[in-house]
Amino acid sequence: MKTYFGTDGIRGRANTFPMTPEVALLLGKAAGSYFRRGNHRHVVVVGKDTRLSGYMLEYSLIAGFTSAGMDVRTVGPAPTPAIGMLTRAMRADLGVMITASHNAYTDNGIKLFGPDGFKLADAVELEIEKRMENVGSILAVPPVEIGQVAVYNDARGRYVEAAKAAFPRELSLDGLKIVLDCANGAGYRVAPQALQELGAEVDAIGVSPNGQNINLNCGSTSPEAMINRVLETGAHIGIALDGDADRIIVCDERGRVIDGDQLICRIAKDHRDAGTLKGGGAVATIMSNFAMDRFFKDQGMSLARTNVGDRYVVDRMRRSGYSVGGEQSGHLVLTDYSTTGDGLIAALQILAACVRNDHPVSELCSMFEPAPQFKQNVPYTGAMPLNDAAVQAVVEGVQKRLEGKGRLVVRPSGTEPVVRVMTEGENESLIINAATEVVDALKHYAHALEPAE
Repeated sequence: MKTYFGTDGIRGRANTFPMTPEVALLLGKAAGSYFRRGNHRHVVVVGKDTRLSGYMLEYSLIAGFTSAGMDVRTVGPAPTPAIGMLTRAMRADLGVMITASHNAYTDNGIKLFGPDGFKLADAVELEIEKRMENVGSILAVPPVEIGQVAVYNDARGRYVEAAKAAFPRELSLDGLKIVLDCANGAGYRVAPQALQELGAEVDAIGVSPNGQNINLNCGSTSPEAMINRVLETGAHIGIALDGDADRIIVCDERGRVIDGDQLICRIAKDHRDAGTLKGGGAVATIMSNFAMDRFFKDQGMSLARTNVGDRYVVDRMRRSGYSVGGEQSGHLVLTDYSTTGDGLIAALQILAACVRNDHPVSELCSMFEPAPQFKQNVPYTGAMPLNDAAVQAVVEGVQKRLEGKGRLVVRPSGTEPVVRVMTEGENESLIINAATEVVDALKHYAHALEPAE
């Protein structure tokens, strides 16, 4: 059982355990010692999004890494996928991204990438945690081996060029009007630059970060700003990134939101038709719409499913040879171009389809009729509600009632203190009632734990 790492690195409220300078220092020492192998100068690439607390954590991590004998290359605000790309391209020993992705600025997190540019396996995270808990056993390097720190100024330029290389050279975005919401986050410079250099007319919003407005009423989790701008300006498409630019949500010219499930289907079909799809299909998670299975079957492709989390999607893709995968939330992974979810590269695949087919986005990205789904997040404090016997009984009862008629997914979030409830089925009233019963049980448990006034 891991103490610090969740489904996507370490995450929590800034300046509160585990997102404290003390923990970041320990992590730098422990991860630095783990990845110091051989006699060469060891290098770690460190990036961040635009949160105020990023500086606090960055400097603590740097102190830990340099004390473990690792040279540090800081790149400043940059997308998470840029750190994966740079770690591999620079032949660094480790990559670090300081971000809480789509969360509010009051949270922060730390994601680690191995020398291959991919996120770390569970076994590696467990080993790093062991060293964090016994940091006294890490031998201090002698003064001559203390790491050096330098700013790497070319990072964003290299990422822009890598992203543009994922767009077919024979195509251009000339004549395409795009509303681009960068969530006041890590992609606020690189994403508009890449699209403009490919010829698009870009109406960029969410590009004025101040340390506290990341994901605030903007970005992929609040698409209303993007939708309203598309409808106001008559843009062909709206694209919204999240705080670290590793996910994407799209809206069509009518302002209708298109989620990750539809985008996975669009990209997989296009790559299949072009003869570049690997693995004969794609990978999605248990939260993706059930109707996707029917779409892939009708197209003669396979669809594999994993637990929630892009690292689990990537693991299945690597083991089974798939090149397209992702989540309904908009984490799309295209391993021909990137080692992790990449909102900009995914957007370029959708834009390529727009240019090739010369049809409105509303037609291009309506790949299947989704089965009705109902979702709700239930916050909690203290003990995990799903460990309560009464809650478990309600969940089991609802699962039995839905058997053959739909499905229920209840899971704790790996990034924030909420339990996520999702029901799906052909009968909309049935799945809403089923979800409501589970949500009420979770709320009742949480209310029972509240101290009496």
